Amino acid sequence: MPHPLPLTPGTLTFEQDHGAVIRRSVLPGGVRVFTETIPGMRSATIGAWVGVGSRDEAPQHGGSTHFLEHLLFKGTARRSALDIAEAFDRVGGDTNALTGKEHTCYYARVLDSDVPMAIDVILDMVTSARLDDDDFELERGVILEEIAMNEDDPGDVAQERLTESLFLGHPLGRPIGGTPQLIEAVSRGAVWEHYGQHYVAAGLIVTAAGGVDHDVVCALVSDALAGGGWTLAEGASPLPRRDSGTAFEAGFREEVNISRPALEQTQLMFGVRSLKATDDRRAALGVYSAILGGGMSSRLFQEIREKRGLTYAVGSYGAPSTETGVYALYAACAPSKASEVERLMLAEFERMAEGVTQSELDRAKGQIAGSTVLRLEDSYSRMSRLGKAELVFGELWSIGESLDEVRKVTIDDVRAIASDLASQPRATVRVGPRA
Repeated sequence: MPHPLPLTPGTLTFEQDHGAVIRRSVLPGGVRVFTETIPGMRSATIGAWVGVGSRDEAPQHGGSTHFLEHLLFKGTARRSALDIAEAFDRVGGDTNALTGKEHTCYYARVLDSDVPMAIDVILDMVTSARLDDDDFELERGVILEEIAMNEDDPGDVAQERLTESLFLGHPLGRPIGGTPQLIEAVSRGAVWEHYGQHYVAAGLIVTAAGGVDHDVVCALVSDALAGGGWTLAEGASPLPRRDSGTAFEAGFREEVNISRPALEQTQLMFGVRSLKATDDRRAALGVYSAILGGGMSSRLFQEIREKRGLTYAVGSYGAPSTETGVYALYAACAPSKASEVERLMLAEFERMAEGVTQSELDRAKGQIAGSTVLRLEDSYSRMSRLGKAELVFGELWSIGESLDEVRKVTIDDVRAIASDLASQPRATVRVGPRA
């Protein structure tokens, strides 16, 4: 059974697969520290998570979440941007950040001996960002260039328009990085206000995996946060998790065609609303996805690329969020072949509801088991698993328990998922010379 992660002070300890030990503590201020100690591993990845993403921006804060991802690397009262970069370069480590629709994470991967430095630098950034006026204007230009780069990628354009179409008018439909209009309009004061509202002790989660000691990590986190001036009140509880039971309402747009005459290929995507992250059927959806578009032996790859040679890139994926999700199919092909590829993609999508074979089921389960274990061979994936367990699920499954859920999936389970998805309204996006 999964281990629950209550939002109350205290420490929990779980033994995991192959000798790994997971410990989780709620510290003063409501800060959560979640570690996985992996015997024999000489590296570690540290992550500082805040449960705020692009969907959480107030109208006057549009674009602030991604803006902060950039600005936190620009310096603190103690460190310049160069100091931050050199701290990790000097030890052969690396650091980065990611912004999602529902969370932000700042992370670093270092040798186990450099964990104290990594925690100190990352939490200095989180607690004490300067958000200097000159840096703000400099990064405004950088972010506008990043958005322009994404707009030059037809795959990114198609994906953004598909999400927007499925969640029309809802914050989940917003681009994570913002739009040029939002980035040009947002003020430093608005970003500072967004930072002050959401970067607080009760909303902070620090995860660490690899060659780490939980008690040491807790002490380092406490010292770094106190040094950053954060109030760490005894007995304070963490912020509540998002309510996955909230009714979801959004608009819907059936079709988007974007003409890009200079392109050599047409990008095709269609998708439907899918399962939320905590849905009990998520293991069945994973098996479904592996069969339909998850690899070289998948139905989409075999039918459209291998048998007919119509495309180089074709597949499918799921993207869950708290109340709902996206399930999407994609392909890129010559404009003259676009109609045929689109017809074949849709046919395979609908044919899944007719059932799958035992051989397909067994192959998909093996694929998921192997890829899951291989993915968790590095400390970053282990660190990320802890963060998502804390932020999204409120419980932690061992790897073995997760794979057991996959092994339980039946042909009927896959057929039920397929029928459900096929019955949903579909949004279609085409980007290309004759879209």
